[in-house]
Amino acid sequence: MLEKMSVTLEIWGDFALWTRPESKVERLTYPVPTPSGIRGVLSSIYAKPSEFLWSVRRIEVLRPIRYITFKRNEVKAKMPAALEKKCIDYEKERTQRQSVCLKDVRYRITAEILPRPDYSGSPEGLYCQAKRRIQHGQAFLQPCMGVREFPAYFEWGSSGMPPIPESLALGWMLYDVFDLHNWQKTEPERSLFDARMENGVIEVPPFDSPLIRRAGAEEEALC
Repeated sequence: MLEKMSVTLEIWGDFALWTRPESKVERLTYPVPTPSGIRGVLSSIYAKPSEFLWSVRRIEVLRPIRYITFKRNEVKAKMPAALEKKCIDYEKERTQRQSVCLKDVRYRITAEILPRPDYSGSPEGLYCQAKRRIQHGQAFLQPCMGVREFPAYFEWGSSGMPPIPESLALGWMLYDVFDLHNWQKTEPERSLFDARMENGVIEVPPFDSPLIRRAGAEEEALC
């Protein structure tokens, strides 16, 4: 088994929207980030899906949880699959929807770089590339706090800021929407975990932990 490498960084932004999956039209945020949302931030900075997997292990909330409500312009329609029609008439499909978001957020993230079983390179090489990109502020895409309108800023290491002195039972939270072990599978596969924040810290179990519930597996068990 290849050695896993741990990375620590801090991310912050003016606003965040970690959408709860049960909120359909009007978006409602979780009070804290989901592992899926943080994995998206990390993958925007550095990603090689065929070589390694980002595994979020700890999320520390560094600023008080505060909410704000926006009305945002959105498009109702999805991009059509048919090749003969490649655009959406946004004037006809545009609508205003309300979103309950977070404001003035900052988090400290601890994540592991898990090389794929067939990866033949050096785990230290993956770690050094990730560290270099984070330290230089490089990214493939602009990282965001849940939605593209809310950019995320990041820096390597820890500022030493303590987590907030608050504990919350968050209940069943979205863990991810994909099978993290099968990077070539594009169909959604939901997973959940029983999340709890203790004095501002959320410990995240690994994807293959028995603490993770996978919707597909449970549905098959019921058949």
